[in-house]
Order: sequence, then structure tokens, then C-alpha cells
Amino acid sequence: MKNGKPGGCNEYHDLSRRNFLGVSGAALAASATIPAWLPRIAYAREGGPPRDVLVSIFLRGGADGLSLCVPHGDPEYYTARPLLSIPRPDSGDPNRAIDLDGFFGLPQAMSALTTAYEDGKLLFVHASGSVDESRSHFDAMHFMEVGKARDPDLFTGWVGRHLISVPPLDEQAAIRAIGISSGLQRHLVGAPKSIPVPDLDDVGLSGRWETRDARLESINDMYRKAPTLLRASAENTTNTMALLDAIDFTSYQPANGAVYPESYFGYSLKSAAALIKAQVGVEAVSLDLGGWDTHEQQQPHTGYMALLMQDLATGMAAFHLDVIGEGLPVTLATMSEFGRVVAENGSEGTDHGHGNVMMVMGNRIAGGQVMLGDGGWPGLHPDLLWQGQDLAITIDYRDILAEIVQNRLAGTDLDFVFPDYTPTFRGVTT
Repeated sequence: MKNGKPGGCNEYHDLSRRNFLGVSGAALAASATIPAWLPRIAYAREGGPPRDVLVSIFLRGGADGLSLCVPHGDPEYYTARPLLSIPRPDSGDPNRAIDLDGFFGLPQAMSALTTAYEDGKLLFVHASGSVDESRSHFDAMHFMEVGKARDPDLFTGWVGRHLISVPPLDEQAAIRAIGISSGLQRHLVGAPKSIPVPDLDDVGLSGRWETRDARLESINDMYRKAPTLLRASAENTTNTMALLDAIDFTSYQPANGAVYPESYFGYSLKSAAALIKAQVGVEAVSLDLGGWDTHEQQQPHTGYMALLMQDLATGMAAFHLDVIGEGLPVTLATMSEFGRVVAENGSEGTDHGHGNVMMVMGNRIAGGQVMLGDGGWPGLHPDLLWQGQDLAITIDYRDILAEIVQNRLAGTDLDFVFPDYTPTFRGVTT
């Protein structure tokens, strides 16, 4: 343990120091006044197909899907994890799983998600993930975010290519995609009008407040004589600054009594909700929740991972009440670069694995179930494990994302979004 956190591998710590950046981001400035052009748009183009706003959450570090969605009906789970398993729902143990369907359950730390699940708005997709065999955080994240394994020449992300392939919700919108991070996430790379911002309520020029407008005008004047492309980029940047400054993120009041966790993740998700409700043309918002590289002292019952799962679950539960519960056309999806090895290690942790679980939430999502591939649960008996140690993948994560892109985001060019892959729709959307 280091500073109360489990010891992740050296590669994960290095990536953490670089904040999982796909592209470096610079600080942005903001205007003090609300511009007259501030758009208020409909969530779908008039006469066009329905379009959801996509909220993607990447669980950086390789989250343990066997703790996030517990296969308590598989006895091999308890054989492989005598210390780290979540007890059966009928065990009487205070840390027992909350049953979902008789076979799968939630850990107590994620109990906040039971309402969204019972409401039919939350779907778990188990034994899913990237079929890339890499156990490297860097490679696995990169290939997953670009949407194609083992192609070092593919630089743009799957969300970026989707947004290239569809017209904007509003031609005047200053922002189409935003990464709540200090750098643009890889899956957003290539998206038009996309920016990274670590704190949506703190966007501005540093320095003295009383000289800010004059300094901003000097910047604008400098770019007015620049070549067309550079001038257009500068104008869009200053418009973006003004737009974000015009939204009162600090005073935002969530709907339906929703309470976001008092963490950076909770604040970011709350800010995403405020941004979406402002209806300024944003089509994709990406967030990260790191810390899942639990090689030692995983602590899924109480302690480190339990707190991490609680942060994730309470944030998503608040978003369900605040946004999904208001009937807004928004789809939220979580994923992680890989799962963890089925058997616990000697340090009360788990090592880099393969198969995992995804979560999808929305008003047009076939929730209230744990979705499996055509063959059902692949099983955790040693003879059934991938490479003898991991949960097998029976659903490629691109199947889930491609169905969302086509049916909820009005994207039709799936060959462009996911090159050299033919997805199988699984019935994720309704």
C-alpha cells in the first residue's frame, strides 16, 4: 500500500503521472459576459433521426469486473477468491452481494445502482471487452479507444470518427465534444470542435481580473489578421471560452433530489449534467475514473476498492436521477481496458486479466438485466478460462458501442467508426 492506495504496476503509475492523456491540452480563457449568440438547441435535428448525447466513462487501470458485477451463482468464483470474493446474497454476511437476477449481484459498495437497474435504465454487459491479448495498460487503452486492435497507424478515436461522420446538432455550436480532463482522451481525438477542460467552472486567463477583458481583446486582435484556418480556430476557441463561462456550474441544482459524491469524479459528472442541460450543442462528454490497478490490497468489501466502487456507483446513480430521470436523450457507457485475473494473488489483489463488464445507462437502453453472449456465462472453472486464468470474452465491446452509435447517436458509417470490424448487435438499445 502507498498513501492508502493499492500498489499498481509501474506502467500504470507512469500512465497516471501522465494523466492518461491522448493529446496535451492548453488552458483556455473565458469572456465575462454572456454572448448574444449563446445557442439553445433541440436535442435532435428537426426532421432528423433521434440523437442522444454520449457520456463515456473510462475506468482507467483495468477494473475488476468480477467485483463490479458479481457472478455469485458460479461456485468457482469462491474457490478462486477465498478472501476477495463478494459473499453470496443468502450468506448473512454484512458484505453480501445484492442479488440482481439469481446469478449476478452487486457489491454493497455499489448498492446505489439498484434503483437505476430496477427502473430498467441500467444494463450490465458481462464477459465483454477487447479481444486484444495485450496485458499492457498503454496498449490496451490505446487500441480500445481507437476502436481497432494492433493498428499503430490509427490515431483518431472511435468517438472522434463518429463525430466527423455526422452533421453537428447545431451548426453554430462552439463545442461538439469535451473531455473533462487536462488532456483530450484518445477516443475523442479527431472530433471537430473538441477540447479538454479539467474543471468546467474554472476556465479563464490567469492574472488580474480587471485587465482580463483587455488582454482577451488583444489576443483576438492578434488573430484577426492571421490566415483563415488559424483565425477560425482562434475565434472558435474564444467562443468556447465565453460559452463555458456563461454556464453557472457552481450554482447548478440537480433534479429529483440527486446528490453527486463530493469527489472529483462526482463534481465532473455533475458538471457534465449541467453542460448537457444547457443545450449548447455538445454531443459527447468523456470522463475518466482511475485507480483500478489493484495488484495488492484490493479491498472490495471495505477500504480502497470499495470506496472507488462507491464513488462510481453514487455518481452514476445521481446522474440517473438528475438526467436520465428527466427523460433527456442521453446514453452513458462505462468501459475499462481489461479485467483482472480470476484467482486472487498472494498480496490480496488481482493481476491484469482479460474479460470484463460494461455498464450502459439511458432511457432507450434495454436495462434491468445482465446481458451475456450467445453461449451464456462462459464459466470460471479453470478448464473454461481464457489462457487458463481469465474470464473469456464472449461479447466484443465494439458490438455494444456500434449499436449505440447507430441506434442512439444516428451514426450510419460503422465501417469508418470501427475499421475492419463487422459488429453484431446484441439488443442493447430499444
